[in-house]
Amino acid sequence: MSDHKGVLDWYSSHQRTLIPLDERFHQPRSLNRILNQNRFSLEIDRDFSAVCRGCAKRDETWITSELIEIYIELNRYGYAHSFETWQGDSLAGGILGIVIAGAFIGESMFYNIPDGSKVALVKLVEHLRKRKFTIFDAQMQNPHLERFGSYIISNNQYQIILSKALKNNCNFI
Repeated sequence: MSDHKGVLDWYSSHQRTLIPLDERFHQPRSLNRILNQNRFSLEIDRDFSAVCRGCAKRDETWITSELIEIYIELNRYGYAHSFETWQGDSLAGGILGIVIAGAFIGESMFYNIPDGSKVALVKLVEHLRKRKFTIFDAQMQNPHLERFGSYIISNNQYQIILSKALKNNCNFI
């Protein structure tokens, strides 16, 4: 984000992190027990703005109130979505992302209840597979995503894969 109100800076990395949508996706065994307990229900866009705020609620964040407004506007037009886990009436966790054709670009994730974001991630991968998405772009690598089999590719490789994904007309909902 820029320091100038109304101006949004564009950041492009020399490499990207992808979460595999094929057999390379790794679901940690410790998570199987939690998934089998069905402790969480899943929703799409039930409380999109709460997911945005949850993703921004940390000591250091790049998600400003201005960017949240942009995400909410993108959600109104069907380009931004939240994939949420709930326990009863409590938002347990969620993932915020932008959808363009066959690409889901994950912007951020958070949890309020332990394992809420992990369950959301596993179930989102299942959802994207069913909908025939080509890319789950996590943007930046971290140890948490590595546990699920995320991998890094060069920007050149990403552009090739992205161009194919943009020809794949997928519906997120």
